[in-house]
Amino acid sequence: MSGAATSEGRLSVRGAVPRPAPARPATLLVIDDHPIVMQGVRRLAETAGVRTVHEASDIVSGYRLFHRHRPDLVVADLSFRDDGLSGLSLIRRIRALEGQARILVFSMHADPVLVSRALESGALGFVLKDAGPDAFLEAFDAVAAGRGYLPHALATDVAMLNRSARPAPLATLSSRELQILSLMSQGKSYEAIASAMAVSYRTIINASSSMRKKLGVESRAALVQIAVSRRNALP
Repeated sequence: MSGAATSEGRLSVRGAVPRPAPARPATLLVIDDHPIVMQGVRRLAETAGVRTVHEASDIVSGYRLFHRHRPDLVVADLSFRDDGLSGLSLIRRIRALEGQARILVFSMHADPVLVSRALESGALGFVLKDAGPDAFLEAFDAVAAGRGYLPHALATDVAMLNRSARPAPLATLSSRELQILSLMSQGKSYEAIASAMAVSYRTIINASSSMRKKLGVESRAALVQIAVSRRNALP
């Protein structure tokens, strides 16, 4: 017989090494302003053995909870309704506070420019909200273990973006300019954008001028048209 008896009377197959279960984080922080997403992530995490799940529905609360609890893993969206800050700035702030923070972006945005920016900001992984539970847990486990994670299709798109001799238009914009463009796509005025981002009106005017030059358009209306047409690619 090829098997050997164990001390409990069961048979173990020689040469077969049981695959250890991944070490799941003990504490998790979820930052997302969609209750149904928050609930789904909580259930998956608890099923995976996470003991404590903290939740925040906006960036300011999310940063405060991270500062207070220092969770093992952060799962965060990039887009938040009526918030002048972006998920990219949240990632940078968390990593500035804790250089070893493990952050998984859970987003509906599949644009390689935004994915690349999230990774550059300090996220270890990126998974889309239309992924199934198994794919989410695969990303969850990888980032919790300190490994990078990108779905194959996104990894290919990001690699092609980085190899392209001619960068995609949005790739020329700074993170602040991307955030301004995102707020413009929501129909906000320059005054409202300045207020939301806690910067001066002149700062927004100067950023708008810079974006028009980078994107090759001459008017504010044309800039708004680009913002609306690329809304799904913006944070």
